[in-house]
Parts: sequence; structure tokens; C-alpha cells
Amino acid sequence: MLRKLRITLAIIMILMVTLLFVGVGYGVSHWAGWAAKIQFIPALLSLPYIITVAILLVAATFGRIYCSVICPLGIMQDFYSWLGGKFKKNRFSYVREHKWLRYIVLVIFIVCLIIGFAPVTTLLDPYGNYGRIVTSFYMRNITVSIIAWVVMLVLGVLAFLYGRAYCNSICPVGTILGLFAKFAPFRVRFDESKCKHCGLCEKNCKSRAIDSKAGTVDTSRCVVCGDCLTKCNFDALHYTSKKHVDCHVAPQSSAPRNDTPDQGRRSFLVGAALATATAATAQTQMKVDGGLAVIEEKKAPKRQTPITPPGSVSAKRMQQHCTACQLCVSACPNHVLRPSTDLMHFMQPTMSFEVGYCRPECTRCGQVCPSSAIKPITKEEKTAIHVGHAVWIKDNCVVLTDGVSCGNCARHCPTGAIQMVEYDHNGQTVMVPTVNESRCIGCGACENLCPSRPFSAIYVEGNLMHQID
Repeated sequence: MLRKLRITLAIIMILMVTLLFVGVGYGVSHWAGWAAKIQFIPALLSLPYIITVAILLVAATFGRIYCSVICPLGIMQDFYSWLGGKFKKNRFSYVREHKWLRYIVLVIFIVCLIIGFAPVTTLLDPYGNYGRIVTSFYMRNITVSIIAWVVMLVLGVLAFLYGRAYCNSICPVGTILGLFAKFAPFRVRFDESKCKHCGLCEKNCKSRAIDSKAGTVDTSRCVVCGDCLTKCNFDALHYTSKKHVDCHVAPQSSAPRNDTPDQGRRSFLVGAALATATAATAQTQMKVDGGLAVIEEKKAPKRQTPITPPGSVSAKRMQQHCTACQLCVSACPNHVLRPSTDLMHFMQPTMSFEVGYCRPECTRCGQVCPSSAIKPITKEEKTAIHVGHAVWIKDNCVVLTDGVSCGNCARHCPTGAIQMVEYDHNGQTVMVPTVNESRCIGCGACENLCPSRPFSAIYVEGNLMHQID
């Protein structure tokens, strides 16, 4: 019963989290957004800490059920481990906890989290890794895709061969929850009066946490998956809070049970396959101009300061709170957000305007962000936030290079920060843009709609600290 309940909840969770990432994230965020907000690292980085405390209390009471029911990366590894079991049964054995490795990784993670060193924290965050894996199926970013597929391959091989090796040796979330799970009253316990020490439970524990000879279960590594309970032929294992299991039950035959086909495993396979298929088939709608002429694509300018989304407050705060899960990137309707390749902001979202601009009425990124790296803001608040300022590059302007009149940037500026003024060019008076930085909010409409190729004649430079009117 426990195992079937766990599998059902895990399927629901991984389907909802996957849907949040596959391009329909904003459409389902109103009813499924909580699935991202109850992930441990995003909850830890956001305020208040109610969800974090709740997760820790659950671990201290019921064990690491978070890892097998809520964490999407853990659920994905269960799927690979299930596949491995189809090729070789009874393949696990008890191993001692690698404490030195677990706690060294945890200390490194905490230090990097405090100082905001993104490459380490993003690569160790299980939720962020799953988000990048899902979005890599449709996101046109080579860096993120390569990293996501390498992570998926490594974790897949580890889970296929060794079960929950990553979760119980590397993952900082698993280590933290394992510390609290040691005190959990509810845990898998042996009934010594029934146990025959056959070792079948140990051979099927993907956490390799059961020592059948000693009759003990390492609760710091047990993820309460329930596999051992269904494998025991003598009803000697129970998930209970009692130190001594009540033995007044109907006698069990010593012969192995003739079990019916495991429908729980089949359901898990179907659910995981649906999640993967949904991600693989997700497509983002591409903009087309309707013409036949080849239009040279724009290139991103080299910005001195990256532009972070409205609601992120500053580049430093974004660096410290963002898990680089790519949920905001997938939810951005105008493809303004994309992963950064800068080392200190590695894979965290930055704004660029080659294919669209940040419309003043759009506040989706703040609504879907689970870690509060991008705070929710209203449309009215957004129009008062200055994330950057426009800069005119006269050497790129078509008014000067091609001798034509333009004014696109001024016509489409939503705040009226750009005005066309007279300019003497080779003895002729032409109209060129000038920027009033006090009115510019850095939305990128001017940069996006500038006809100059491959670099726009006007681009947005980011503000380290967002200014608010």
C-alpha cells in the first residue's frame, strides 16, 4: 500500500513539474505552480522559510519521503533504477554511508550558496538540474543543453547500475534531509520474530541502506520507497513508529508468495514515459515575418553589465537566490530571458533583445519563480522599475550609414525616453535618437526594433541595482 501510494504521488508530482517547464508553464502555473515552490532549494532561497521548515519537519517525522515523492530528479532516478532492475534482479547490497564525501559536498554547497558562486550551487541543486534537463529538449541554447544532457547521462548510468548512489553520496538536499531523518519515529523496521535473514530486502534496496544480517535500516539514506516491504516474503518489514512490531497477525507461509504482476511499477513506467514524451514534444512557437527574403539575424551586444528581470532588484541578489532552473526562461513569451554563460551567473537568466523585448504589461517571470530570485510585481510597479538604460551607437545607425530616415526606436519607446533630434552629418542635417536615461526603463523595445543588422544601433546596458521611480 505504501509503495503504491508513493508511486501515484510521484507520478503526479513529476508530471506537474514537467508541465511547468515545457512551454505551457505559465498556463498551468496557477494550479501547478506550488509543485515548484515546495522544492527544497528554491524554498530555502525564498522568504518566508515556512516551506523549508515544513519539509524538514516531515523528514524528522516520516523520513526522506521528499526524495521519492516530491523531488523530480529523485523520481527520474527511480525510473532509471527500475529499468536497471529489468536487466538484473536482486542486484544491490548494503554499503556503509560515505560520510566524508556527503559532508564535504554539503559544506562546499553551503559556502557557495552564501557567497553566490553559481556554478556549484546550480549543478548540485536537484530541482534546477531537472528543470534544465526538461527544457534542453526544446530550448535552443547549446550550453544549457550540453550540460543538461551530460547530467542526465551521468545520473541515468549511476541510477541504472547503483540505484540512489547520487542521492546518498553527492546530493546536498539528500544529506540535509538525512540528518533530520535519523530522528524520524516513522521508519522501516524489522520484525525479528519473522525475519529469516534471506537478504531479499537488502538486494532490492536502491538506497543500499538495509543490512539484512544485522536487521537494521539506515534511515539517513532510506527514501521510504516501499520496495523492501513488497519484496519481503515473510512480512518481516513494516513502516511504523513502533519499536516492536505487533506480532499478533495471521501466520505467513515460509514459501515465497506468488505475487501478481506489479502494477505499481507499470504505472511508474507509464507516468515517467508520459513526462519525458511531453518534454520531448514540447515546441516553442517561432516568430516569422511572412516574407521570402533572408533576414540577417541580430547578434547580442557585449554588455558591460548584465540585465536582470524586473523584480530581481539587483544582479547580486539574482546571483545569490537563483537556482538556474530555467522556469522563467520557458515562461517568457517573448524569448527575452536566456541562460547566462558568464561564470559567476552561470545559466542564470539574463535579458537580451534579439528576438523580442520585455513588454511593460508582462510579469510572468516573477509569477513562476519558485525561489523569489524574481519577486512578483504588478504591471504598474514594472513600469517604474529601471533595469537598464539605452545607449546609442552612431556607427551602426542606418540614418548615418545608409542615408535613410528612421526613428523606429523613438516611435516604439513605451516611456517616451527616446526623442529624435537634429544632427549634422557630412554637412547635412539628419534626425538621430537621443536617450533620456531618467525615463528609460530598459525594456529593450528600441534595441529589438532597430533595423540595423547584425548589431542594433541602440542597445540596453544593465543597471547593477534597479532604480525605482
